[in-house]
Amino acid sequence: MQKRTNDLRLSKAKNTVLWAMQILTAAAFLTAGFGSLSGYPMMVETFDKIGVGQWFRYVTGAIEVASAIMLLIPSLTPVGAALLVCTMTGAVLSHLFLIGGSPVAALVLLCFAAIILWGRYKTLKVRVLKLFARARGKSREASISSERQTGMLNRTRSEPGR
Repeated sequence: MQKRTNDLRLSKAKNTVLWAMQILTAAAFLTAGFGSLSGYPMMVETFDKIGVGQWFRYVTGAIEVASAIMLLIPSLTPVGAALLVCTMTGAVLSHLFLIGGSPVAALVLLCFAAIILWGRYKTLKVRVLKLFARARGKSREASISSERQTGMLNRTRSEPGR
C-alpha cells in the first residue's frame, strides 16, 4: 500500500513539474515567436545571417507560436514538444555552424522541450495507437462493406429473369 501511495505522490509531482515546464516553455516560445513574426530587429538580423531568406523567419515564428499553444493543450502537448525539439535542434546547429554566438539559450529550450516530450510521451503513444486502431477498423469495415456489395451484385446478376 505504501508503494502505491509513493507512486501516486511521484506521479503528482511529475505532473506538476511538467506543467510548470510547459507553461515556462510556452511563454518563452510565444515571446520568441511573436518577436520573429513582428520583425524584431535582432530576429531579422539573425535570419539574415542564416541566409535562407526572411520567409524562414515567418515559418519559424509560426511554428514557435503554434507549438507554444500546443504545449498548453494536454492532448497536443507531445506534438508541440516534438515540433519544438526539431526547431531547437535546428537553432543549435545554426548557432554552431552558421550564425556563431552562444547556443546556450537554444540548448536550454531544447532540453526543456525534450523533457516535456519525454514526460508526455505516453499521451502521444496512446493517441497514435488509438488513431491506427480506428483507421484499421474503418478500413476493415470498408473492405467488408465492399465485399458485401460485390457479393450482392454478383448474386443479382446471376439470378435468372433479372
